[in-house]
Amino acid sequence: MSSFDPFLSIIALGIKLRSGELSSEGITRFYLDRIKKHDGALRAFVEVLEGRALEEARRADSDFHAGIDHGPLHGIPYAIKDLYDVSGVPTRAGTELLDENVPKTDAFIVTRLKALGAVLVGKTHTVQFAYGGVGVNNKLGTPVNPWANEHYVPGGSSSGSGVAVGAGLVPMALGSDTGGSVRIPASFNSVTGLKTTVGQISRRGVFPLSWTLDSVGPLTRDASDAEVVYRLMAEKDGEDPSMQVFRPLIEEQSDESSDLLVGHRLVFAENVFFEKCDPEVASSVLSTSVIFSELGARVEYRPFDVANAALELNPRGLVIAAEAYYSNRHWVDEHFDELDPIVSHRMIKGREVTAVDYLDIQNGLASIRSRAIDFFKSADALLVPTVMIPPRTLASCQSSVEAYSETNVSCLRNTAIGNILNLSAVTVPCGFNAKGLPIGLMIYGRPFDELKVLKIARAFQGKTRWHLKRPHNMST
Repeated sequence: MSSFDPFLSIIALGIKLRSGELSSEGITRFYLDRIKKHDGALRAFVEVLEGRALEEARRADSDFHAGIDHGPLHGIPYAIKDLYDVSGVPTRAGTELLDENVPKTDAFIVTRLKALGAVLVGKTHTVQFAYGGVGVNNKLGTPVNPWANEHYVPGGSSSGSGVAVGAGLVPMALGSDTGGSVRIPASFNSVTGLKTTVGQISRRGVFPLSWTLDSVGPLTRDASDAEVVYRLMAEKDGEDPSMQVFRPLIEEQSDESSDLLVGHRLVFAENVFFEKCDPEVASSVLSTSVIFSELGARVEYRPFDVANAALELNPRGLVIAAEAYYSNRHWVDEHFDELDPIVSHRMIKGREVTAVDYLDIQNGLASIRSRAIDFFKSADALLVPTVMIPPRTLASCQSSVEAYSETNVSCLRNTAIGNILNLSAVTVPCGFNAKGLPIGLMIYGRPFDELKVLKIARAFQGKTRWHLKRPHNMST
């Protein structure tokens, strides 16, 4: 089969599939070949499922030939973070201690996408137990950011998914987001990443970190693709108790004919999100105001004080620490010295969280989440830097415990606020620093306002070209 642009969007690939120009098997073989060519250096994948992928691709082609079309993801290859269960394949969650953790059934979302004709090509690396924003895994390997000539970190914890999409190894990958784990690698790899509201997409069959904060979402080429995937993933699952607050999506499709944001009030936060922010990052994010003004939006600058309240309510990430320790206490208590030290020494602190501290935080969540919703009564979205720093070298992050900890906090600060407040959010590329490293703009919205933040992101990408750029050594 002749080659094609590996950075084509899901929508563009779908057009070629339905025209007969490409087949699902041909597309799948093309991406599998790219993985074989580049992943030895990039280390995005922990497991490539070539046999399963080709079988699913042939089934997709057979359905097309029979006149059966399952929708936008029919015949499209994708990858998943190695937290999602796949029948017969280990769910390692970033540790070799779980090599024997082989599920008998697929995660709900894997089953859902298979029914829609999507083609699973493999599982991507993650930080151990998905507990870290830098993307480092000292046991199974740290993926390599494709935008640098040396080993820069990919962002975590969905590190492999970010690299896989950023390097054009797949057009879409799934991640999970508890404190920023979709948005940080999306920002660091210059792709689009969607953080969904807890309760909107099933987490059944996804290895847990924090039942209060865990959400799942896609990393894609652009916001239009993210919306396609989101609409298809947001399916009610009666066996997932977190979906008691599930809200059905608006049935009508987005108005693609309108690329304007007239009547939208977009607010740049004048507080914690920009404090101690890298100057190039802050400048790139603030410069987007010109684009939004040209799109007809009303751009404002005012505080979002509840962000500070969110950080004060959950000092040192106590909710995640307590719930992560509870979920993984066997491994922490019985195999502490076998775990990645950057994870184990953080997770074991969850054992020290008192019931009073934990319940104080849980009781405070309702109040601050209500305050956040009140803010959005006078704003359609909040605009902030996704990550306050650009990607750093792996060597600098590992130079000391303090260096890693400082980088981790810098990666997570802006994103974790959205998890505490249970906001919807999308990150989109908005520039590069002087070293050519990506910078991300984060668009925050109310809970369950994913379609609105995606509309704003689509409008922005309709006027810019940041999302169309690709790493210089990944074009072939």
